[in-house]
Amino acid sequence: MDVAFCNNCGHRNPAGANFCSSCGAVLGMATSDTTVILHPVDAQGEPGEDELTVAMPEASEGAGVLVVKRGPNAGARFMLAAEVTRAGRHPESDIFLDDITVSRRHAEFEHAAEATVVRDVGSLNGTYVNHERIEEVRLSSGDEVQIGKFKLVFLTATDE
Repeated sequence: MDVAFCNNCGHRNPAGANFCSSCGAVLGMATSDTTVILHPVDAQGEPGEDELTVAMPEASEGAGVLVVKRGPNAGARFMLAAEVTRAGRHPESDIFLDDITVSRRHAEFEHAAEATVVRDVGSLNGTYVNHERIEEVRLSSGDEVQIGKFKLVFLTATDE
């Protein structure tokens, strides 16, 4: 059984069709030199990303910063210099994440001299670190923290 694939959307159409039944684009004549392009994706089905570098001149050694990797305010930076930094949808949160998938009081980041710990504070959708739901976990530089649909990367200051 012959089929014709749409060059616009990739939909499979019956042989002899002149227009794509999915998007309506004109179907070209079949040729033997068809090219298919595949884009690599990571294990979560998302496009791969380059290494993230953030300048933190005001941060001291061991201080942490959260960088929004994915979400409405991608690229935003949040310093974790206070002893406790609260994240949530509440307007008075230290890290205000305005989306319905985020609880009003969602998570806390506790900064001590030796480590930064993230703690879920009873959120409905949970807090995830490196794709695993957590109650409380110590963060390492490069860890991905997900709060609702926001994906944040935790980075620590170094002398470099």
